Amino acid sequence: MPTIQDRLRQQAQQRFVGRGAELDILWRALDDDGPLVTFVSGLGGIGKSALLAAFVEQLQAQNITVLPLDCRAVEPSEQGVLEALGQLCKASFATVADVAAALDRLPAPVVITFDTYELFRLLDAWLRQGFVPALPDRVRLFFVGREAPVSAWLLTPGWQGLCQHLALDSLDTVAATALLRQAGVAPEQVEPITRFAHGHPLALKLAAAALAERPDLSMVELEGQPVVSELARIYLQDVRDPVTRQVLEAASVVRRTTRSLLAAMVPDVPESEARDRLLTLPFVAISQDGLMLHDMVQQAMGSFLQTTDPAKYQLYRSRAWQQLRQEWATAGQTHRWRYTADMLYLIEHRMVRDAFFPAGAHTLAMEPAKAEDGEGIVAITQLHEGKQAAVLLQDWWREVPTAFRAARDRNNDLVGYSLVFDPAEVSENLLLADPITKFWWQELQANPVPAGQRVFFIRRALGKLTGEAMSEIQAACWLDAKRLYLENLDTLRRVYIVFRSIDQQGPIVERLGFRSLGDGIELEGHHYYCYCLDFGPQQVMGWLSGLVDAQYGCPAESLATEPLTEASSSPDVFDVEGHALIIDGEPVPLTPLEYGVLAYLHSHSGKAVSRMTLLEEVWGYDYEGGSNVVDSIVRSLRKKLRDYSGAIATVTGVGYRFDGF
Repeated sequence: MPTIQDRLRQQAQQRFVGRGAELDILWRALDDDGPLVTFVSGLGGIGKSALLAAFVEQLQAQNITVLPLDCRAVEPSEQGVLEALGQLCKASFATVADVAAALDRLPAPVVITFDTYELFRLLDAWLRQGFVPALPDRVRLFFVGREAPVSAWLLTPGWQGLCQHLALDSLDTVAATALLRQAGVAPEQVEPITRFAHGHPLALKLAAAALAERPDLSMVELEGQPVVSELARIYLQDVRDPVTRQVLEAASVVRRTTRSLLAAMVPDVPESEARDRLLTLPFVAISQDGLMLHDMVQQAMGSFLQTTDPAKYQLYRSRAWQQLRQEWATAGQTHRWRYTADMLYLIEHRMVRDAFFPAGAHTLAMEPAKAEDGEGIVAITQLHEGKQAAVLLQDWWREVPTAFRAARDRNNDLVGYSLVFDPAEVSENLLLADPITKFWWQELQANPVPAGQRVFFIRRALGKLTGEAMSEIQAACWLDAKRLYLENLDTLRRVYIVFRSIDQQGPIVERLGFRSLGDGIELEGHHYYCYCLDFGPQQVMGWLSGLVDAQYGCPAESLATEPLTEASSSPDVFDVEGHALIIDGEPVPLTPLEYGVLAYLHSHSGKAVSRMTLLEEVWGYDYEGGSNVVDSIVRSLRKKLRDYSGAIATVTGVGYRFDGF
């Protein structure tokens, strides 16, 4: 008789998307010469258990014996493992030899899986040295958890080549899109959610669930709550110590974490200790640039901190900005691009950040186009451009193929391209033969740049399936173009770019400082909008400094460097001792509950306070009413505050925050 559990498994299998390459790796472990032990590691919510479940379903469909152990339900002791395996085998095992004898009687291969293996770290040495070596070589073991295997599994003589590690990463765009469409997400919402979630399966599912419950949610609300708060909660499960949590918060607001940045952001923690604390976390990796947080962890933690404690969030970023400005001034030419990328990351505006650090771009490779790419570039152009525009771009390919950059996917297939060049390095006849570059060239002649300064024309960027629409291909092309900014910090003065549709790209480039060049160009009834960005006399660094300084409202040198303290409010408005408001010089009395709520928020200025906390602190633990009573008191307070009502901000999905009068 089919059971509900059977239905649940069937539905989970049907809804499993992507991970084909990962499943192939797991299956190859069952080959006669395959590795005996496989570790699968990854972030919380990245899909480790889902991958394991899909693999187990496939194994069982092939009548392969699987002994699945969930480490959450098994006592982390030698006897606990033996008892758990005994229950699965319907036998009693007193020793490892008993287990080995029983498994040797089963048809090959036999698979043992350990899910949530991070809970079994105390048993790791016993498993590696005593349990696994005693098993028949027909057995294959799979350890699945948040942490990578200890090096002894991979480096100890004898184990080399017999143990493999699969680090599970985010879903690619195709799989992420399929997951969202399967969950009923509207087509127009798929792309922005995919971009926000970085392919993180749990983030995608949380976003889809939130939209199913409230279809009217905007992307801003969706990214704020409940997705970010749930992800932050999951990641913080690995961070119990308050000092480590403080260091993690600081690391979440910068592109990369270095010793000097940690010292600037959290001066009360020795920099070597701060770095060591970060390295204990499973989602922190060492890179050539420094310590890097996983994209989704960084986004969730940074957004959560910005929502719950904006004062601390801003102070971390301000301190980082000051430090980076100082280091950039003395950095060698070969390292300046790193500091420039670090400072670009501190730009607060979301659209601007996406232009430099777009989601999905990391899945594609950008490289100089090869001769054999010509046919594919022509095909992409003909698919998305009018006949005249396609002929013009074919002329560019024929005359200046070195100006083309190819976007390639993981299979090394051509999926898009960009055409970027310095007009001083191509013939004037070629520039004048193209109406768009002719328009730019004439504008440049009328407004020349100083001698020794460079100009780039970004003539086109197209994806095979998406054209110029925002996509991971367009993101990779944008990011590749920014490479020119970094490589030409001291010489680049101006950039020209063109779009046919400006609904998405227009607001981004305008926020970056691009200006529209009149009415644009008409080609066969298609309108092309032209933009130009002049970096100014201080080139890229001057432009960048202006973007970041503008968001802080003052030059970086004057930013506050005082310790992280709670903000204070004007005593002219809130009379704490008198339990009253002073509005326009007149006292406005408060009820005891109104005073209690305002006083608590006031004493925690700048920090988000949950409704439950207010109930516990103001009403008391024995209050049996619902949290709606808090909303009622806040509405009453805002009414009494009159023009100062904005001092109490609503933090969606959390509660309230006092921002000062």
